[in-house]
Amino acid sequence: MKKVTVYTDGACSVNPGPGGWAYIVDDNGTRFEGHGHEPDTTNNQMELMALIQALSSLDEPCEVDIYSDSKYVLQGLEKWMENWKKNGWRTAAKKPVKNKELWEALDKLKGTHTLNYNWIKGHNGHPENERVDELATSRCHV
Repeated sequence: MKKVTVYTDGACSVNPGPGGWAYIVDDNGTRFEGHGHEPDTTNNQMELMALIQALSSLDEPCEVDIYSDSKYVLQGLEKWMENWKKNGWRTAAKKPVKNKELWEALDKLKGTHTLNYNWIKGHNGHPENERVDELATSRCHV
């Protein structure tokens, strides 16, 4: 199975409001970027969309090392999603899971790829994290 590294970020100029998402995929030294915009969204939705778009860009099942500054996305994938599904997409407090459609899309992609999760501190000088932050933030004002 091919191994790739993915860096993602999402941003909103006002939360909720115009937002952007971005990713970098590093495939053994070959890098490509993607980014997009939503006119009315939240920061968390853009964080989720960045990873959805990154994983959707892969043309075959891969082992994916994910680097994100979003604990919401990483903890959702690692810790919360399985219980949400068991509980009919409800939280431990029995409330509907926010952004359910995006989580369902990630769940489907999770079944295609082998995912490894890595939290990276945002705005801390990491070149790829700074680049996806720049791309995502620039999309907030389109």
